[in-house]
Amino acid sequence: MQKLTAIIPCLNEEIHLRAVLESVKWADEIMVVDSFSTDKSIEIAKEYTNFIIQREYENSASQKNWAIPQATHEWILLVDADERVTPELKSEIQEILKNPQKDAYWIARENYFMDKRVRHVVKGDKVVRLFKKSCRYQPLHVHSKLDLEGLQVGWLKAKLEHHTFKSIDHFMWKINRYAEWSARDYLKKTPRITFFHLLIKPGFRFFKHYILERGFLDGKVGFIMSSVHAWSVFLRYWKMLEIRRNEKSKN
Repeated sequence: MQKLTAIIPCLNEEIHLRAVLESVKWADEIMVVDSFSTDKSIEIAKEYTNFIIQREYENSASQKNWAIPQATHEWILLVDADERVTPELKSEIQEILKNPQKDAYWIARENYFMDKRVRHVVKGDKVVRLFKKSCRYQPLHVHSKLDLEGLQVGWLKAKLEHHTFKSIDHFMWKINRYAEWSARDYLKKTPRITFFHLLIKPGFRFFKHYILERGFLDGKVGFIMSSVHAWSVFLRYWKMLEIRRNEKSKN
């Protein structure tokens, strides 16, 4: 069987960290990539591994691409702190590693928000998290994906659990942070921002999640998540306006 390094990126994740580490403790090696947490994250991590490395957080892709080459083993399982490897996923990964046929594998995510299973709003959510050590993430500030060009990519049947919510304050902080990073990724793609970007696109995002994806079937959580997704789109373009306004004032 091929040996596996589990990589866990971390920044003030004491609420989630123990659960995710428990879910990967079967891995041959566990690496915690900490961005100088100020809570009890390091203390918790030390209960599971001595392989703890620290680096100031620049963005998700940069942090992961810095960590991956430091893994000991050929295969990587990268799991965010708010995710959990289920027993079914563990068994499937172990079976795959006996004779891997691909370079990387898609894994679907089962999402939870405010302790409720979300079945519709983010339907089809998937990530590539099991891959060879030679793979790298695309250089984006937010929601960067693994560069799959030239790779043979398979699918796993079991899912990752994804627990997206700690508290309302943390959730809104995360939305604001992601919007700012996303704004920088979109600057070159969007030379001019109009009411289409500030009104129509956020409105369609809500319509997509709440109506087309039947988020209304998820109850109040579906409404909240659809609204937050729409707000994040509006916030992205508003922050792009701010960035350009600040750049003009400097000139």
